[in-house]
Amino acid sequence: MASIKVKYRPSATNSKEGSIYYQVIHKRTVRQIRTDFRVFDTEWDKETSSVRIMPETSENRKRYLLSVAERIGWDIRRLQAIIAQCDRQGGKYSADNIIEKFNGQMDGQSLFGFMQGVIGQLKQLGKVRTSETYTAALASFMKFREGQDILLCEIDSDTMMLYEAWLKSKGICPNSTSFYMRILRAVYNRAVEKELTEQKYPFKHVYTGIGKTVKRALPLKAIKRIKELDLTLKPHLDYARDMFLFSFYTRGMSFIDMAYLKKSDLKNGVIIYRRRKTGQQLTIKWEKCMEDIIAKYDGYSTSQYLLPIITNPCADERTQYRNAISRINVAMKEVARLAGLNMPLTMHCARHCWASIAKSKNIPLSVISEGMGHDSEETTRIYLASLDTNVVDKANSLILKGL
Repeated sequence: MASIKVKYRPSATNSKEGSIYYQVIHKRTVRQIRTDFRVFDTEWDKETSSVRIMPETSENRKRYLLSVAERIGWDIRRLQAIIAQCDRQGGKYSADNIIEKFNGQMDGQSLFGFMQGVIGQLKQLGKVRTSETYTAALASFMKFREGQDILLCEIDSDTMMLYEAWLKSKGICPNSTSFYMRILRAVYNRAVEKELTEQKYPFKHVYTGIGKTVKRALPLKAIKRIKELDLTLKPHLDYARDMFLFSFYTRGMSFIDMAYLKKSDLKNGVIIYRRRKTGQQLTIKWEKCMEDIIAKYDGYSTSQYLLPIITNPCADERTQYRNAISRINVAMKEVARLAGLNMPLTMHCARHCWASIAKSKNIPLSVISEGMGHDSEETTRIYLASLDTNVVDKANSLILKGL
């Protein structure tokens, strides 16, 4: 069976970037595949044959290096899929055959290659969350294709209907299926705009709508039960519960905003921050229940952030955020069980809870919308210009007094 190695060739000129290439080895024959990836000597780990990101690396350079690392990963998976296909088909094949198949689908003309380029661009633009959703969609489609790339001109409605049926057979819900389809459609349309393929409307027979989902919200008495649980002997559940309650206390603050909330955002008894999703600035009155949680984890981290979510300044922040939300969501299901709640809880439920309880307290919809930082509803846009943030703070205080 053939093997693949990732190699780095330093530049002959000091202080210049070296190049990354692949070795395809089969029956003692070694062939090379060049790439356009360039990194400095200090950015390459010889032992692991992978990109290395140093703590002092700038954000722009870090995004570039992460993009390179991901593109290398995609390329290796493509090569492995080609080798696996050759092995399944039987018969003889050479290292040159593998490279020929790899190069046969040029990056600009194949879906995998083109989409990897789009993902790389998104990362360099700082659109990390969007790049992650595109990566998930591509990974799903690659699994459906068993790693075999497809030319953009080969994508038709039959392809997408087969993919939709495959997703359904895997138990993927309609909204998730539609989510993947909309991303693939956006990438396909971009390729059409670049005149890399002609428009064949391959998504016209698959579902790309957005169905209504049931929002999970708890009554105030359920929040009280969660708050009053004795989790002293279960620190991971205690931590998850604290993060859930902090979100609730802060008008359903999104976990991504909690993770990046800086110590400097808390001044003179208020938190002032911008929602990462919309860029809207929000102001929240600092309450004792919020301070209790912060004080509990004081000294846990020396980072610039207020909460113990992103704690290692030398590690990738986005990875720390994703790992934390994953652990907390798993732990919250156990917290829900201990509190006698017959529904799975996640961090996002805290946001729904605040809105639901606020509504039950007869707080005006405009105040709720402002408090949560919604800026996409017509009602919110009407009231945003004149709404006094003190009204929102009073609304939050009213809710918290019930605990």
